Amino acid sequence: MTTSILVTGGTGTLGRAVVAHLRETGHQPRVMSRRPSPEHVVADLVTGDGVDAALDGVDVVINCATTLSGKKDVIATRTLVEAVRRAGCRHLVHVSIVGIDRIRFGYYNGKLASEEVVRAVPHTILRATQFHDLLRKIFSVLAKLPVVLVPDVRFQPVDVRDVAVRLVELAVGPPLGRAPDFGGPEVRDAVDLARSHFGGRRRIVPIRLPGKAFRALREGFNLTPEHADGTITFEEHS
Repeated sequence: MTTSILVTGGTGTLGRAVVAHLRETGHQPRVMSRRPSPEHVVADLVTGDGVDAALDGVDVVINCATTLSGKKDVIATRTLVEAVRRAGCRHLVHVSIVGIDRIRFGYYNGKLASEEVVRAVPHTILRATQFHDLLRKIFSVLAKLPVVLVPDVRFQPVDVRDVAVRLVELAVGPPLGRAPDFGGPEVRDAVDLARSHFGGRRRIVPIRLPGKAFRALREGFNLTPEHADGTITFEEHS
């Protein structure tokens, strides 16, 4: 039996990797995005425009969409879950973040609330650690300062291609509820990662930031060393 798979956020950083791996493994995914293009279906999870049409005939949804806002992500997830229920999809695979129940950032609060929304339909939730791409973007922003100030925390960065492989494995299987967390191959100090990123071209100074969220990061709640399933290291990322 052929499985019809829809990838939301299919033109984003993770979504593109998921679509590519689906095609490599013989699937012909339907790609959903807000960006008009003849290569994908256009829908907006915040407004709901086009979502029901996008899900028509779909068996499985891999949700890679994000608004980069915790509150809007909850709205978008609720829109998607309601559409999944109306369409009769058998499985919703939802990407989340390791440690969101222990690290109190506003965006993380929204991601945690989104997980609760997803539980209304047959689902699998995969929490992953921070992407290589995200850390490189953060370092690029920090590079605008005369001295690169880097928080004294650790990360376990993971490549989106590794996450994509795991998401596709989950999508073709039965709903699991909460899947085991997924992390990159190495736990690294942020300062060490920054030095690797800049290659010795910038002066890097570690700093200790106040607040409960950064204390939770220092305690390692964003890490999952027992599930270091990714294979592509930070230096191998491109």
